[in-house]
Amino acid sequence: VMQKKLFLLDAYALVFRAYYALIRSPRVTTKGKNTNAQFGFINTLTDLINNQKPTHIAVCFDTHALTERHTDFADYKANRQETPEDILSAVPDIKRIIKGFNIPCIELDGYEADDIIGALAKQAEKAGYEVYMVTPDKDYGQLVSEKIKIYKPPYQGGNIEIMGAKEVCEKWGISNVSQVIDILGLMGDAVDNIPGIKGIGEKTAISLLQEYKTLDNVYRSE
Repeated sequence: VMQKKLFLLDAYALVFRAYYALIRSPRVTTKGKNTNAQFGFINTLTDLINNQKPTHIAVCFDTHALTERHTDFADYKANRQETPEDILSAVPDIKRIIKGFNIPCIELDGYEADDIIGALAKQAEKAGYEVYMVTPDKDYGQLVSEKIKIYKPPYQGGNIEIMGAKEVCEKWGISNVSQVIDILGLMGDAVDNIPGIKGIGEKTAISLLQEYKTLDNVYRSE
């Protein structure tokens, strides 16, 4: 029986990456429209379809609706700069192209793309799929398991990186992928404007977890 392989793409993470990868040599149409994001995203998509031969595929988008994270933490993503106009105008094109490939675009108000990917990945794992979360985003490490991996598309001529539990643990210097949550809790996440514990960066967070195993134990040790 052919192994069912599901690829779930984190649309905005890949769109931003595509746009900035070509920032020095922009792809501009005769009418002056920048198509970096469209060009780079579709390259990633076709490369993936041709070389990885997924049996199932979906692209997950964020919506503009607020999520629970915004209500729980008012400053969530408050430091984000405005999305460049070129990216905003690229998204409808990209959605049209994805639909042209007959690939579903999945989005749900109140949830971010990574929430949707996490939920679908866990459901698909139970149904016997091998799941690849297509994203350059490190936070996905917490979702990795025997059947769920991170697929980092090649960047600027680099190689594909596929990360299972072993690779995630080696990258962070931890013994279990569940500790990714604790590392991010300790060091915070500047990208999303989430404060960690003052003065604790990645190295300190890792050494604390190597000693105390969990975030709760770190607090108890004080």
